[in-house]
Amino acid sequence: MASPSPRAPLAERVEELLAVGGPLPIVAAGDPVLRTGTERYDGQLGPALLARFVEALRLTMRAAPGVGLAAPQVGVELRIAVIEDPAPVPQDVRMARGRVPQPFRVLVNPAYRPVGSGRVAFFEGCLSVPGWQAVVARPAEVRLTGEDESGRALDEEFGGWPARIVQHETDHLDGLLYLDRAELRSLSANETVARRWAQPTPEEAARALGFGLP
Repeated sequence: MASPSPRAPLAERVEELLAVGGPLPIVAAGDPVLRTGTERYDGQLGPALLARFVEALRLTMRAAPGVGLAAPQVGVELRIAVIEDPAPVPQDVRMARGRVPQPFRVLVNPAYRPVGSGRVAFFEGCLSVPGWQAVVARPAEVRLTGEDESGRALDEEFGGWPARIVQHETDHLDGLLYLDRAELRSLSANETVARRWAQPTPEEAARALGFGLP
């Protein structure tokens, strides 16, 4: 499928994307749209088109599957992301990572800042970097501000895995990939992570591959 013209107005380009129906194509690393940052959302799509775009993001995220998706990952440089995590993981993983279920949420114009000085490191992947994972140290808790899809203010603290998800997706809106923050010695193919590094924490991988943890 041809990509919408980057010179067309945003609303027109989003209409072109949605016209095909079904999950949207996910942009892979190397595309400039993942690196140029985003435009603050200020009604560019209008309420009806925004609702359709959000629904397409939800459909695409679930089909991938993933626990978050940012607008640049479908080629749209708007400051919008969605998250959702049913957290279908074993109890030991849930406890070690603080991975608790998160309902579907829309983040509009989000920004975060650390709460406290604690940092935690875990393997992390990305739908725009398929086939790979790497260990990323991130703030253990963050305060997220922004709005939801209806313009209601968002000001909430996140910890555990939800904090990691909102940081990852907000980073996308700033032109950052998780690899920019990763310990590159930990970079592993998905099949290697599943076979060798599936422990709840990355301590064993750190010892074997020779990288540090916070």
